[in-house]
Amino acid sequence: MRSFTVPLPWAAGYGLARTLLALGTLGTLVFSDAATLFREVATVGRYPMCQGVNSGGAFCLVSEDHYDAMRWACCVVLVVAASGWRPRLTAIPHAYVAFSVFTGIAIPDGGDQITWILTLLIVFVALGDPRRWHWQPGPPPDGPLSRRRTLWALLGVSALVVARVQMSVLYFQSCVAKLPHAEWADGSALYYWVNNYDFGAPYWLRPTLEVVVDHPVGVAAMTWGPLVLEIALAAALLLPQRVRWTLLPAGVFFHLCIAVVMGLWSFALAMCAGLFLLLAPLGHDPDLTRLVRRTPRLPAVRPKKEEPVEAPVPT
Repeated sequence: MRSFTVPLPWAAGYGLARTLLALGTLGTLVFSDAATLFREVATVGRYPMCQGVNSGGAFCLVSEDHYDAMRWACCVVLVVAASGWRPRLTAIPHAYVAFSVFTGIAIPDGGDQITWILTLLIVFVALGDPRRWHWQPGPPPDGPLSRRRTLWALLGVSALVVARVQMSVLYFQSCVAKLPHAEWADGSALYYWVNNYDFGAPYWLRPTLEVVVDHPVGVAAMTWGPLVLEIALAAALLLPQRVRWTLLPAGVFFHLCIAVVMGLWSFALAMCAGLFLLLAPLGHDPDLTRLVRRTPRLPAVRPKKEEPVEAPVPT
C-alpha cells in the first residue's frame, strides 16, 4: 500500500494567526462602546437581531442593560485566546465570541466575517493541540503516532488547507470584482478613495498622499499595484515556497497601509492572520519563543598555557 506523510499542524505558525484574529476582535470590543456596537440600522432593524441562528450569539443571551458586561466578558475570552494558553480549551470560546461579534454588532465588516470563518476552521486544529501554549515549538513525532493522534493531525491539516483555499478565493474575488469598474481599469480609483471624507486618508496624512495621487503615474501605481498583489496572492498556492515568503511581507505591508489610511485595523489584523495561514508552509514553526528567551552566556574559556618543550640533550 502506498503511504504518504503530512506535517503536524500544531506549531507556532498557526498560533500567531490565532493571536492576530483575537486581537482584531478585541480591538473592536475595547474601543467601541455598547451604544455604538448595538443600535438601530435604517431599513434593517435594531442590533443584535436575535433571529434564527443569530439568536445563539452571546449578546442575544442578555438584556440590553447587560451588553457592556457581556462585551467585557468577551474581551476576557479574547485576551486568554490571544495569549496562546491551552489552545485546546480556548479555541471554541474564541470562535463563539467571533461568531457573536459578527452576527451581533451593527457595524460588521469583512474583517469580522473572515475572522469568524478562520477561527471556526482553526477550532479543528486546536482541539488536537496538546501544548500548553501555542507559542511553543510543535511536538516532535516520537515514533509512529497513535490512531487518535493521527486522525486529529489529518483533521487539523485539512482545516488549514481549507483556510488556505478560502484566502486564495478571497483575494481572487477581491481583484476580479474591481476590474469591471472604470475607475480601477483606468487607474484613478485611489484618487477618490484618498479624498473620500468617510473612508479616506486621515487629515494628517492627506497632504502627503495628495501629492502622489495628483500625479498620473502615482495614482496609477497606487491603484494597479494592489490588483497585481491580490492576483499574485490568489495564485500563491501554485507558486514555489520561496516566492510565497516574498509575498508575505508585501501582503502585510499592504494591509497595514489600508489600516493607516482607512482606519480598518480589525480588518488588517484578520487579513494578516489569513496571510500567515496562506503563505507559510503547513506546520511551519518559526520558533517565536527565541524572541523572549535569553541566550545563555557561555563562560569565558582561557587558552591553555602551553608548556615549553625542551629539546633532548645528546649524551
